Amino acid sequence: MAKSILLELLEARNYKELKRLMGEYNPVDLAELLMELNDRDLAIVFRMIEKDKAAEVFSYMDDDQRQTLLDCFTSQEIKHILDSMYTDDAVDLLEDMPANVVNKLLDQVSKDTRADINRLLNYPEDSAGSIMTVEYVDLSPDMTVRQALQKIRTIGIHSETVYTCYVIVQRKLVGIITAQALMTNDEDVQVKDLMEENFIFIRTTDDREDAAKLFRRYGLIAIPVLDKEGFIVGIVTFDDAIGVLTEETTEDIHKMAAISSSEESYLKTSVFQHAKNRIPWLLILMFSATITGAIITKYENAFQVVPILVSFIPMLMDTGGNCGSQSSTLVIRGLAVDELHFSDFFSIVWKEFRVSLIVGIVLAAVNGVRIYLVYGGDVQLAMVVAASLIGTIVVAKMVGCMLPIFAKQLHLDPAIMASPLITTIVDTCSIMIYFRIATLVFRL
Repeated sequence: MAKSILLELLEARNYKELKRLMGEYNPVDLAELLMELNDRDLAIVFRMIEKDKAAEVFSYMDDDQRQTLLDCFTSQEIKHILDSMYTDDAVDLLEDMPANVVNKLLDQVSKDTRADINRLLNYPEDSAGSIMTVEYVDLSPDMTVRQALQKIRTIGIHSETVYTCYVIVQRKLVGIITAQALMTNDEDVQVKDLMEENFIFIRTTDDREDAAKLFRRYGLIAIPVLDKEGFIVGIVTFDDAIGVLTEETTEDIHKMAAISSSEESYLKTSVFQHAKNRIPWLLILMFSATITGAIITKYENAFQVVPILVSFIPMLMDTGGNCGSQSSTLVIRGLAVDELHFSDFFSIVWKEFRVSLIVGIVLAAVNGVRIYLVYGGDVQLAMVVAASLIGTIVVAKMVGCMLPIFAKQLHLDPAIMASPLITTIVDTCSIMIYFRIATLVFRL
């Protein structure tokens, strides 16, 4: 609906009404609306957005759109956009650009903005320093509430958040104070009497995912970032934390499905790239499955004596894979949200072992009765399949819960030990258990 109206106004060259329409949208919705336009119309409409809002809209657009606009912008327009963007958003933009384009863009911005951006670009990609912003409200402990509120009114428009302010002495962070505390106390009270000296902080070199998790744990809006000397160099805000957790979750989902991660969206990733991301893991899993084939070949004689044994192989392998996936999913999720740790290893294994026994006995009993009724009261066959099912489920759940924990302890991504890999391991184990029990019972 909005797109059709926008296109009608463009076609009629009713730019006055178009500009008014742009003013009614918030930056997020406006960026989404502009995604529907072609390159020519995109540049026309973007120039009609109010200058104060344009930089924020620009930060929400995708890389292709931003590149299109940068190609159309004059040097003065580029300077205004980058100078108006929050530093962390500007860094996110430049990180996705080629080096020669970055240098060209940095030449357009002010000296202070360029210094801030260059400093953030030098932090490791996965560090807290790379996602922080340097726009925050700093206060002196000797200020009164009246003076603090006046400073917020003066510089708050250029700060990413004013809800949390930072009390600094000679660049050292000595406390934090909320806007709520300032607005609910007398104007003559000093900041040092209201500030909180016991505060959460992170280091510039801390892993950005660990930093993002602190927001969920403590319910924070922003976290100060300190360097190794203890000087405050910036803050990380909750919107950046959400972005980090979204990226990490996407990467984990890709790994759990045995797909190499990609930063591009699904539709913008080429068919060739999709195939390239999937083939390596599929090759590894395909060749690892040959182990299962070798084991089955070893028991070829058993098939000839009791052919019916073959028909239960898919059921055992699928059940084992499903059980392993259940355990691994729960453990990976627990590790991801800091609910589980390596110190909980034995508690996790003991719990999953008991769960596996209950699940195994129930499924074995149901399947044993089914086999007994369907296959003419063959007690031996029912016992073999039931016992194999219990053994397979126990092994599957042990493997499913242990591998992600070991991966985490070895500083690997636990998501690597997800469904495809666990299923391959469990398939091999289930075949070995099944035919070992069958050979003992049927004396093959």
